[in-house]
Amino acid sequence: MMIGKNEENQRIDKFLKKYLPKASLGFLYKMLRKKNIKVNNGRVEPQYLLRAGDLIQLYLSDDTLTGFQEQKQIKEVDIDFHIVYEDKNILLVNKPAGLLVHEDIKESKNTLVNQVIKYLYLKKEYNPDLEKTFVPASINRIDRNTSGIVVFGKNYEAVQNLNEMMRHKNHIHKYYQTIIKGTVEESSELSGFLWKDEKANQVQIVNRNRAGAKEIRTKLKPLKSNRDFSLVEVEIITGRSHQIRLHLSSIGHPIVGDGKYGDIKTNREFREKFGLSSQLLHAYKIVFEKTIGGMQYLEGKEFLCPLPEIFRKIEMNLF
Repeated sequence: MMIGKNEENQRIDKFLKKYLPKASLGFLYKMLRKKNIKVNNGRVEPQYLLRAGDLIQLYLSDDTLTGFQEQKQIKEVDIDFHIVYEDKNILLVNKPAGLLVHEDIKESKNTLVNQVIKYLYLKKEYNPDLEKTFVPASINRIDRNTSGIVVFGKNYEAVQNLNEMMRHKNHIHKYYQTIIKGTVEESSELSGFLWKDEKANQVQIVNRNRAGAKEIRTKLKPLKSNRDFSLVEVEIITGRSHQIRLHLSSIGHPIVGDGKYGDIKTNREFREKFGLSSQLLHAYKIVFEKTIGGMQYLEGKEFLCPLPEIFRKIEMNLF
């Protein structure tokens, strides 16, 4: 098989693991070593970087290949997102609260990823039968009950470049709006260390010396406030699970509607008055300050995502 644009610039062992997901890495390394798998008629090391035009030869039986492959399917899901921006490389979507980005043990079908894959399939921009390994992928994720911007790469080069930009703290800036309990009058930058309890899917602020603790940094800017509540803009410098929700709760300003780290009495009042069933946290803006590779046309651009209706309704009522 011939390597194309959506497979190049990745190690052959990683490519083979995607192409034959049910095969063990040990088996794949053995096949490379014994020349049952060749590139351009020769033996290569597992770290060999594939180039467009490379010819991969698999000297494996049809039964072996079939047994190690997985059938790709387009899941039958309703498309429940709005498009913020789209071009040939990237797709920015507005994820509604209540929808998972990726599947988990409880939900494997109706996810944002599966909805985006179906959307691109219907547009004839993605066909799993024509791809060897590539699947459109999200570059960031937000909690199930958080709404707002999620970025997808529509081809492998875009996914690579966007992931690299996300790894650099000053390339892509992600901003949220939220309503919190209490009054905030000055901008600040919060820092600390977060530890996640995987079984409980809950995080805690801990001492930096605790095993598994990860640094978190969160910028806070007040937008509106009254005696009891504040509308704030949050920028995450680090992107940890539940970071914003925990960090704000830890300083005495829990997010309204947050059932895990919020205030029970406040949440009950907003549920009874407005029908609020999830945290008022919305990823409303993304800024591409610095870019690399084929993403340079995005440099300096920012994209805004409108607040959900219930968020705007509560904001107008409070302020």
